[in-house]
Amino acid sequence: MAREKGTKYVAQNKKARHDYSIEDVFEAGIALTGTEVKALRAGRASLVDGFAMINDGEVWLHNVHIPEYSQGTWTNHAPRRIRKLLLHKTEIAKLIKETKEGGLTIVPLSLYFKNGYAKVEIALARGKKNYDKRASMAERDSKRDIAREMGRRLKGRDT
Repeated sequence: MAREKGTKYVAQNKKARHDYSIEDVFEAGIALTGTEVKALRAGRASLVDGFAMINDGEVWLHNVHIPEYSQGTWTNHAPRRIRKLLLHKTEIAKLIKETKEGGLTIVPLSLYFKNGYAKVEIALARGKKNYDKRASMAERDSKRDIAREMGRRLKGRDT
């Protein structure tokens, strides 16, 4: 059987980009059991309440929901178990430094398969206040309106 090529997204955490301002992004491998991989290949996962913590020099992913595999037996996994993230030592050292000094948190942004391997994209993020969220929504809306108007002008439909 041929190995998979390319990237296949399983889950994305859109709420994280709304609630946090993203400082830095890392790609990490994730240690999974067999039934977790099969459930992910079926395209089922949720990153909504997920976060990562550093414990004894290792990064652990908490509250990520991968539902039980439907055809699994007694070997099925717990849906919200703590999973180990696989990162280089220099990346872990940077995460430790930033979370202790900068008051940042580590949130998962997306879960995907890259060339057959399960990966998670994590980010160092700073929580946004409500007024920051409103400002970013207003900025996004104004950019959309400007792009729409530019498209109309390029097509020759002046209004």
